[in-house]
Amino acid sequence: MKIALAGNPNSGKTSIFNVLTGSRQHVGNYPGVTVEKREGKYQWENVNYEVLDLPGTYSLNGYSPEEQIAQKELLKSNHDLVVFVVDSTALRRSLVFLCQLMQLESKIVLCLNMADEAEKSGQKIDRELFEKLVGFPVVETVAYKGIGIDALKKAVARTAATPLQASRLVLGERLTEAVRRIRESLSGKFGHEPGGSFWQSVRLLQGDPETIEALKKYGTAASETLSLVQVRRAAIEAETSRDISLYITEQYYGFVDGLLREVTLKEPHENARKISDFIDSILANRVLGLPIFLAIMYATFWITFTVGDYPVQWIQNGFGWLSIHLSSLWPVGSDSALRSLLVDGIIAGVGGVVGFVPNIVLLFMCLVILEDTGYMARAAFLMDKLMHVFGLHGRSFIPLMSGFGCSVPAIMATRTLENERDRLTTMLVLPLMSCGARLPIWMLLIPAFFAQNQRAAMMWAIYMIGILLAFLLAFLLRRTVLKGEDAPFVMELPPYRLPTLRAVINRMIERAWLYLQKAGTIILAVSILMWCLTSYPKKEHFEIDAELQAGRVQALSPEEVEHLRAAESLTYSVAGRVGHLIEPVIRPLGFDWKIGVGLIGAFVAKEVFVAQMGVLYSLGDVKENTSSLQEKLRNAYSTRVGFSLMLYLLIATPCMATVAITRRESGRWKWALLQFGGLTAIAYVLSFLFFNISRFFV
Repeated sequence: MKIALAGNPNSGKTSIFNVLTGSRQHVGNYPGVTVEKREGKYQWENVNYEVLDLPGTYSLNGYSPEEQIAQKELLKSNHDLVVFVVDSTALRRSLVFLCQLMQLESKIVLCLNMADEAEKSGQKIDRELFEKLVGFPVVETVAYKGIGIDALKKAVARTAATPLQASRLVLGERLTEAVRRIRESLSGKFGHEPGGSFWQSVRLLQGDPETIEALKKYGTAASETLSLVQVRRAAIEAETSRDISLYITEQYYGFVDGLLREVTLKEPHENARKISDFIDSILANRVLGLPIFLAIMYATFWITFTVGDYPVQWIQNGFGWLSIHLSSLWPVGSDSALRSLLVDGIIAGVGGVVGFVPNIVLLFMCLVILEDTGYMARAAFLMDKLMHVFGLHGRSFIPLMSGFGCSVPAIMATRTLENERDRLTTMLVLPLMSCGARLPIWMLLIPAFFAQNQRAAMMWAIYMIGILLAFLLAFLLRRTVLKGEDAPFVMELPPYRLPTLRAVINRMIERAWLYLQKAGTIILAVSILMWCLTSYPKKEHFEIDAELQAGRVQALSPEEVEHLRAAESLTYSVAGRVGHLIEPVIRPLGFDWKIGVGLIGAFVAKEVFVAQMGVLYSLGDVKENTSSLQEKLRNAYSTRVGFSLMLYLLIATPCMATVAITRRESGRWKWALLQFGGLTAIAYVLSFLFFNISRFFV
């Protein structure tokens, strides 16, 4: 049995999906597009059910690509029934969409979610009467607590086994008669069109171009029906002095209002949202709101850095211990390739990246809490006016914030934007949001070059620089290559809710697992490749030995000689040769050939930079990794070089996955190449200016 899960945004639809399907979920993309497609399964009374979680939408007339996906799936009717999830605290708004679903001639189960919040507000519904009036099951649930889920499963099973009932939607005498006549005209003359004859009739009355075009292919018979539609539309507009679309919407609200009058035993309190409104008076205040938002973001980075520092140190110490004990299995001074691969390649590369898992987990914990409480919607509201000044849409804020996690799903999330220019602008500047893959880089570089009391501020600063640059670049794009009118911004502000511990932990585990998967696949492979490139070809004769024999160099300890030999070997390797080849280009930024090699690897995945620097500096270290990579970087480079490098890695060369998804979402290579080339050029210029101007102040 196939179930389509539909509903408004913020109705708890995905929570219902998660509780129904548990771990039996699959995430993919709709064919031809990259809107996330979530599918899952569950079993009830020996029957298997497949559940499709559709993107949230407010009606079957939405315009954004994501809303259109939900609409097409519902109209195709490739499912046995629809579970329509609504927010019990906002029934009037939610049930207008239900009116449209009732026209599709589909089996429906109505799920009144967040029933606990509705009860707290004083609302009481006669559920049995509700079922009689609409003609299908009505179930109350509290998804995050699992309340009502068994009742929902029973209702689904009962509905699936029951023949389809005639729709009990009442739209007034005029509209009902017009729809009846049009349906009679459609009956028996035309092939099956999406949505059924009830829906087609209403869409024809509204003058929907797609429905009219679909009908025209049936020739003369279609012309008769279209003539009837015109007559009926003109009659209704003349009698009501209303545009037909407005009149139909009024009939939807009339049906909903009448339904709610019948089934509502007790109205919610007038001050049901009193607590949310009070919190909004502070957090969404026109004066205080923005400073509070910046302070919250600073606190997020402080927690990520300070709290995460302890487990990071434990993990890094653990890898250091492992490195020393593995090395002890070979004689002192052994040049075993296997020892070098394990210690200098895999442990130094992968271990350096895995060490930052606690920071990743903490950052996502904070972001999940902000999102699930409803604060992110307020942040979008606060930022809207500022974002419009720079040519960004208010809805762009959510994808941009998602970019702090990963640019790929964030770029996919731009499909919620209706205007193509808004989508492209958001997409092109999104890599400037410092993604989770860059976090290990900041966790490596900031402690290497800045004192303990400066680290949270530097983390906050690097994120703010990215946001500011994104705004400035959006301003430039919207006044040049992406000129056009701004679209209005409307966004629902859901009531504040306490996030569930289960949801927070699940998201943290999911993010940590994805990160570890990348460490165990891409980063492991690149670390081994990097070790090969830095270890081969082997150098047989060393210049330092010739210098010592000729007497031109004196008073060097064995340790110093070994270190110089290691440096010569690195220079002689493939990686060393490539690094020295590009060094003249990056030298004006303060970078040497080792950093150059790391920058090349960062195009594969940003975390690879950390792994590559770990491999490079492990191979050049003759003290069996007794000093940390941060110490080695601190000794090798100045703070000026460190910050110049941070600027470059923040702005330049989006990873290859970002370039690929930009190409797919925009539909053209020119936008992906503009993003890649443009951001790299900006990074080079800004790093060059900082490094060379700062010499006069430091």
